[in-house]
Amino acid sequence: MLTWKDIINFTQNSNPTPKRRVEKTPEQWQEILTDHQFKITRQKGTEMAHTGAHCTTYKPGRYHCACCGEPLFDSNIKFESGTGWPSFTQPVAENAIKYDKDISFGMVRVEVMCNVCDAHLGHVFPDGPPPSGLRYCVNSASIELEKQTEHESK
Repeated sequence: MLTWKDIINFTQNSNPTPKRRVEKTPEQWQEILTDHQFKITRQKGTEMAHTGAHCTTYKPGRYHCACCGEPLFDSNIKFESGTGWPSFTQPVAENAIKYDKDISFGMVRVEVMCNVCDAHLGHVFPDGPPPSGLRYCVNSASIELEKQTEHESK
């Protein structure tokens, strides 16, 4: 289980090695993403609070990167943080997420990105529920829910 100390270590030293890489030009990303997804994932945009499609979705399944399809978060670690964005306590794998120090807007935060294609997802904070204490605050436009069937969830 990742902790805040692990996250800080990743931002100061090096990120975990991804299992694969997907690289495209901005023009290639624009061909496969909606304008909204492109603004969020490739230009580091942010959705307005409480407007994303996944804010109040709690169906079983796995959330994948909207750009490259890499699995990022399981629905069973999603929680209601009251922030207006989907929130998770852990990624599906230690190497699923890339972490960078973000000093924009006059504050210090940790940006989270897909470690496979560098898509901007949102930020991680040390104010989540136990046991990790982490809150991955993610833009809905950066993720897609792959729903589980009843057979898969048993």
